[in-house]
Amino acid sequence: MQKITPCLWFDDQAEEAVNFYISIFKNSKVVNITRYGEAGAEASGRPKGTVMTITFQLEGQEFMALNGGPVFKFTEAISFLVNCETQEEIDELWQRLSEGGDEKAQQCGWLKDKYGLSWQIVPTILGEMLQDKDPKKSEKVMEALLKMSKIDIKTLKQAYEQR
Repeated sequence: MQKITPCLWFDDQAEEAVNFYISIFKNSKVVNITRYGEAGAEASGRPKGTVMTITFQLEGQEFMALNGGPVFKFTEAISFLVNCETQEEIDELWQRLSEGGDEKAQQCGWLKDKYGLSWQIVPTILGEMLQDKDPKKSEKVMEALLKMSKIDIKTLKQAYEQR
């Protein structure tokens, strides 16, 4: 069991969201489902027998999803950063996660999925470029990055190689 597990609060779409996420990421699965019993149903106003929590894994990282009601909503203050090795991986994750969500209002690889959860879909090479010892190179990369919603590795490399 991992020491710290992020818990995602949903109104009543936890199971739907979990199934969506595990369909996108390889090495992912539902670990267990807890349903509202009589006491929990009475306290929460949720029907007895409906999903209360789902523990699941995405790429081996454990999460919990909770059907807690409409009290809280996701904000960009919390996001999940997904490191990608290739443009193909970026393109696929971007397309699948943004389906029904919002990809246009974000920049620098950020998108919001249909449940309102924010994701950062970034190439692993980005950190190396931004931390280059030559400040001109890293500045050119930042300038290019700020013009992007979905990140394009080729454009970043072209900016990096400019002087």
